[in-house]
Amino acid sequence: MKGSFYRRGCICERKRCSCGAKWAFTIDIGNDSRTGRRRQRQKSGFLTREEAESVATELIYELKKGSYVEEKNILFKDFAEQWLNIYSDSRKVKPGTIRVRKHEIDKLMPYFAHLKLKDITQDTFQKAIYSLKETGYADNTLDGIFRTGKMIFRKAIEMRIIKYNPNEFAYLPRDEKFIYDWEDEVPKYLEKEELLLFLNTAKEKGLELDYLIFLTLSYTGLRVGELVSLRWDDIDFVQQTINVSKTYYNPNNNTIKYQLLPPKTKGSRRRIVVEETVLEAMKMHKASQNNIRKNYGKDYHSKDFIFAKSERHPGYPICIKQIQNRMRRLLKLAGLNNNLTPHSLRHTHTSLLAESKVVLEDIMDRLGHTDDKITRTVYRHVTKEMKKEASQKFGQLMRSL
Repeated sequence: MKGSFYRRGCICERKRCSCGAKWAFTIDIGNDSRTGRRRQRQKSGFLTREEAESVATELIYELKKGSYVEEKNILFKDFAEQWLNIYSDSRKVKPGTIRVRKHEIDKLMPYFAHLKLKDITQDTFQKAIYSLKETGYADNTLDGIFRTGKMIFRKAIEMRIIKYNPNEFAYLPRDEKFIYDWEDEVPKYLEKEELLLFLNTAKEKGLELDYLIFLTLSYTGLRVGELVSLRWDDIDFVQQTINVSKTYYNPNNNTIKYQLLPPKTKGSRRRIVVEETVLEAMKMHKASQNNIRKNYGKDYHSKDFIFAKSERHPGYPICIKQIQNRMRRLLKLAGLNNNLTPHSLRHTHTSLLAESKVVLEDIMDRLGHTDDKITRTVYRHVTKEMKKEASQKFGQLMRSL
């Protein structure tokens, strides 16, 4: 394999260099498969000839072994965009997941956008993660950014754009957890007395559909996207069940530009038994909705949605953002914690089922979970209080003897 070693830019006329020029090498790396022309690799900046020979020897070894990678000069911002397209096409991921990945890439851009992929080192990547941590991002957010970066660099290695993954030995700094922090991890939810107050407030002071929306969420544990996508043929009034087979996606809250997507996970497809109270409220709503449909005629968006708008864009499903705003309004009217969200009613449903001594596996099956840390946390929290109460009752019994 042909090659040469020399002092690059040396201006000395003598054989012995005194101008301080660095050592460099040029070696042949084979012929171009398209043109047949000779290809060469040059590298400079070595203090001694021995250093240059060492690197050249390693490169020649890689060439003979077939592991040589000619790193490209592509910028991070350009490859990240390319990767996102590959990721979305190859995995057929949901639009919401793409939006999250794009958001995570945007967090990396201030650090890497105009750097070449090959110039991003482990140290560079680790410093970026530390900086993001100091910015105040939660561990879950940081974990997503970290994993997205890892996928980008892995794809670059697979495509032989870079040789090494700067993310490979980097790590995520995490907040140290103490025993007294565990209670803080329990998500906020309504106690049964608070839930009753909230639903009564929705019934007496709620806007159109408020009572039915929050009654259904509370009594079923549905995700709000699952609720909004429900159609009348998903309800079996005879068997008293709801069939959950889709979810609502509308990131821009544009009423007429919604999408119906498969549920969050495979386990999210489920059929759940529903309390008669909910079904009776639905029957009343259906009769009222039929009158609205007749009044609008062809102007009604006839896709059979249960939780549909009745005025502007009649028949279109109500936006999730609107449900969030309405819940906040009702919580304020009821004097309850207005930081709760529709998803908090899912945690409320979990807590009340646990209090009713329903086993965890049945709760998770009802919620459409194969595994969920938050559900387990709520369940443990509630059952721990029940065990404490049982212990106190036993103590009272013994003292009464």
